[in-house]
Amino acid sequence: MKKAPFLSILLLFTISFIASAQKSTKERIKVYSQAIEGNLINDPAERDVTVYLPPSYIEEPNRKYPVLYMLHGFTDNDSQWFGWEEHWINLHEVIDAALEDGQTKEMIVVMPNAYNRFKGSMYSSSITIGDWETFVVKELVEYIDSNYRTLPDVQSRGLAGHSMGGYGTIRLGMKYPEVFSSIYMLSACCMEGMVTNNPESMKKIESIISLDQLEDASFGEIAAMASSAAWAPNPKKPPFYLDLPFENGEIKPDIAAKLTANRTLYMIEQYIPNLKRLKAIGMDAGLQDVGISNSTKKLHELLNAYNIPHAYESYEGNHINRIADRIQMKALPFFSRNLSFE
Repeated sequence: MKKAPFLSILLLFTISFIASAQKSTKERIKVYSQAIEGNLINDPAERDVTVYLPPSYIEEPNRKYPVLYMLHGFTDNDSQWFGWEEHWINLHEVIDAALEDGQTKEMIVVMPNAYNRFKGSMYSSSITIGDWETFVVKELVEYIDSNYRTLPDVQSRGLAGHSMGGYGTIRLGMKYPEVFSSIYMLSACCMEGMVTNNPESMKKIESIISLDQLEDASFGEIAAMASSAAWAPNPKKPPFYLDLPFENGEIKPDIAAKLTANRTLYMIEQYIPNLKRLKAIGMDAGLQDVGISNSTKKLHELLNAYNIPHAYESYEGNHINRIADRIQMKALPFFSRNLSFE
């Protein structure tokens, strides 16, 4: 009888030790990209990447995991998203909370830093910014599969993103169904729309003539520059090596067409066969994020027209205020249902 208190204390200690030992971890690593190397704006080819490792990763050395690649939005970076610094979201905490809910299975989550001289790569490819498509879908995937205990198969690989990252998700997902089997877009940007024809806006953007001015440019101004850098590069026009879709306040139709052609809803029908190869497609947007909500609904309707199964939801919220909840309650359980865990 006297041993009972000791055994109870020992049991509690053991449970406490196991609980404390099995904690998720994160690493911020460097991955060198030959695809980004040599870009005209001299952004580093060695990219920061945050890797989330689930609680059992250290304790179960023979276990392998599916991988979810997450793409952050414009002006953001992986450091902000994963809590290395203060931000409006901490994805590390969001994933941990999702695991505690019991609706999410353990997986590795990877986020590359796509912040560049123009504050966002658009997850696209040009001589100006470098080949971001190849970096994400080939070099990064190969690096993660070679250095972590992954299930290196398309059925165990997912892709998701917010805003610019949502755009990158549908862009890369529909181009590379042999790499990712399931995709989820959160408030995806850049799906439709024409270039600005506002005289004041055009004048402000055209007044940016030095690299130093990029840092102080407004969101709209730098977004216009980033779009042109990704979709209308020009190796003969330093220091930005891009063509704006207007000059002296007048629209340049040929350049404007290049930007418009990269909008999701204007190019997606070229990739219908690829979209049908995906195992699962999900998307959502907040009703108060009006333009993006309308575009997401149009994408939903287009997929319906082609009889492509997908999950779609609109909800009460704006561009960022519900994203953590949506990832925890919707996106991560979505991948837990659709990725292969063996």
